[in-house]
Amino acid sequence: VPMVAPGNVQVHVINSTLAKVHWDPVPLKTVRGHLQGYKVYYWKVQSLSRRSRRHVEKKILTFRGNKTFGMLPGLEPYSSYKLNVRVVNGKGEGPASPDKGFKTPEGVPSSPSYLKITNPTLDSLTLEWGSPTHPNGVLTSYTLKFQPINNTHELGPLVEIRIPANESSLILKNLNYSTRYKFYFNAQTSVGSGSQITEEAVTIMDE
Repeated sequence: VPMVAPGNVQVHVINSTLAKVHWDPVPLKTVRGHLQGYKVYYWKVQSLSRRSRRHVEKKILTFRGNKTFGMLPGLEPYSSYKLNVRVVNGKGEGPASPDKGFKTPEGVPSSPSYLKITNPTLDSLTLEWGSPTHPNGVLTSYTLKFQPINNTHELGPLVEIRIPANESSLILKNLNYSTRYKFYFNAQTSVGSGSQITEEAVTIMDE
């Protein structure tokens, strides 16, 4: 098997899900056989928004021939990673380079995990929601938009409300009685808005 590890491993983080890794090629005489390529082992150490430690799954990408760089796609935003690089010949892999750590920046969050509308009265509705399963960063706020739907399914004027990120419920007052409303709800990080969840509910006709 090859004798030495690739040197001078560098990581360039391109965005919240993509990084580029560079290395110096090993001297050909240390390959001790036919150079097949380089393997990059990389794994997520932890999410920066959740301190949970779970089983670390190592991923491997193979770059054929005398490549000196490779792209690592499909990374998770706002996470810390480690990687190392090994050279490969027909017999197997050489030793790993020292582990190199890197962090991905924040991304936009996934949609809130649920939106539930309860306690209808003549002029109010209560909204409850769950934070996104993948915040992909630090949540800064939620945005709620809603509008009435009339009997011919036309949409009325859209109202927009910003809600602090630490809230998980809201009572909407001063609504019209016996009216169906459509709600659009999403979360934000400093990068931008995530995908929205929609729901409909009706205020009651009379007490």
